[in-house]
Amino acid sequence: MAQPPAITDAEALRLGRLDAHGQAALLRSGEVSGLELVEAAIRRIELIDPAINSVSVRAFDLARACAAAPRDGAHPLAGVPYLIKDSLAYPGLPSRAGSRSRSDAPATAAYPFIRSFDAQGLVPVGKSTMAEFGMLVSNETLRYGPTNNPWDLARSPGGSSGGAAAAVAAGLVPLAHGSDAAGSIRVPAAACGLVGFKPSRGANLRARHVHWLDDMLCSDAMFTRSARDAAWAVAVASPGATSPVTGPSERRLRIALVMEGMDHRAPHPAVAEAVRRTAELCEGLGHTVEEIARPTEDAPILFALMEVLWPFLGREAVDQAQSEHPGRLLEDLLEPWAIALAEHCDKVTPAALESAFTTLARAPEVAQAFFKRYDVMLTPTLAEPAVLTGELAPTLPRAALLERFIRFSPYTPLQNMAGSPAISLPLFTTHDGLPVGSMFAADRGGDRTLLALAHELEAALPWADRWPAIYTQAEAR
Repeated sequence: MAQPPAITDAEALRLGRLDAHGQAALLRSGEVSGLELVEAAIRRIELIDPAINSVSVRAFDLARACAAAPRDGAHPLAGVPYLIKDSLAYPGLPSRAGSRSRSDAPATAAYPFIRSFDAQGLVPVGKSTMAEFGMLVSNETLRYGPTNNPWDLARSPGGSSGGAAAAVAAGLVPLAHGSDAAGSIRVPAAACGLVGFKPSRGANLRARHVHWLDDMLCSDAMFTRSARDAAWAVAVASPGATSPVTGPSERRLRIALVMEGMDHRAPHPAVAEAVRRTAELCEGLGHTVEEIARPTEDAPILFALMEVLWPFLGREAVDQAQSEHPGRLLEDLLEPWAIALAEHCDKVTPAALESAFTTLARAPEVAQAFFKRYDVMLTPTLAEPAVLTGELAPTLPRAALLERFIRFSPYTPLQNMAGSPAISLPLFTTHDGLPVGSMFAADRGGDRTLLALAHELEAALPWADRWPAIYTQAEAR
């Protein structure tokens, strides 16, 4: 392989300021080469990631080889570097899922979701850290240690896709894959100040093996800094030949503002202030906004997910670990949260499971009834700004951690149960500069409505120049 091109820190950081479309434009114009774009991402990872711990696998040689290969000029973002979540299979890279129970054996194949981005010419530079098996809304595993929020290194980036969000927020790459089964894209997007989109159920290509709970709850997408990058990624991952949403819609929306979480508690005052400002912004753009109470049907949906269905993920993790590592202590393989979920799962009765399945089956009907009256629901993405590392640690007792889990993220699980789309947008911050996500949700199939609204709100209140100190300090050195 030829010697990689020399990239100065200043040049790497200049390129890192651009979203994926911006980086690709420089590549097409000939201002930079594909190898230079990749070397710039590698340099940013080397400069910044030691402080945030967001990259679990560094695949620099693979990235250089991909960048050196011929590109198809028909693909608009070919050559742009990105990160893959640690749970997704990619040939030649391990899939550790943030767990000590997983080996470093490389995967030999990829699923259609990742293959679609390969076909578009994206260049993987590595994998991102995540909560163990995606089961927590924080990112501080016993395997990798905590991933730090670029906006405040003492705080969590959220989870489970926290490494991906931290990496994009810190400018390491303009795109990073995430998956969302209870908010795992939208939660870290809100905590890190990014665009975080969860597609409708069935609106993205298969990303992993067949799994009854995963297939019902989980959607995959890319963390981005811009609406145009998010819309492009959604189109690439669509099962059909879908064109990206490229701008706002002229249609004015009926927006229901719901401030209470599914636990029927009010959000932190700083979060409430930011989301009310979002509602005012929408009204100023001609949309109709009506504040309403949280529908009472939402509470059983939250209970069914967190108390009955979610523990099955822990039971599966324990069963797999015991099968693959006979004679090993579970405590050396899995985190206390996973083990506690498994123990709770063993207490779930057939009647409780039947009731949870009924609730899951009815959730789309509940959503459809709501969206007959409104086009979009606006809520906070999180009840609080990013929490301090340790407040959602997997070593906490199950009851205490479950309470903190629900208190932190009582908004996002609704769309996973209903199969509907939602997007977190970084429109406002707290007075001390922490990002606050405003979440917009639509009925199933309303993905394009949300992406058009994202374009409109970004144009009205741009956030592209909002960067964490860890990046601006690197630029100043």
